[in-house]
Amino acid sequence: MPTTRPRHVITETDEVARALDAAAKRWPEDRDSRAKLVLRLLGEGYRALGETAGEVAAERRETLRRTSGLLTGVYGPGYLEELRQDWPE
Repeated sequence: MPTTRPRHVITETDEVARALDAAAKRWPEDRDSRAKLVLRLLGEGYRALGETAGEVAAERRETLRRTSGLLTGVYGPGYLEELRQDWPE
């Protein structure tokens, strides 16, 4: 197909083949088109790169805030000492 855009050639190495096989399992509707799977993988990779460290850190902080204190009171006084009694010395 004629285009003015640059084209890129990818050799299907063992690693590329494994990635495409995994992509075919994730997107079975495109399993018969390796080219479509390459585009899907590129899109996923681009999306992953777009996740900045700040966004990831903010999500982690929010998770910590939501779950903070959930296990308060689950382990009573002396729990660790009791647990350690069975440990070898």
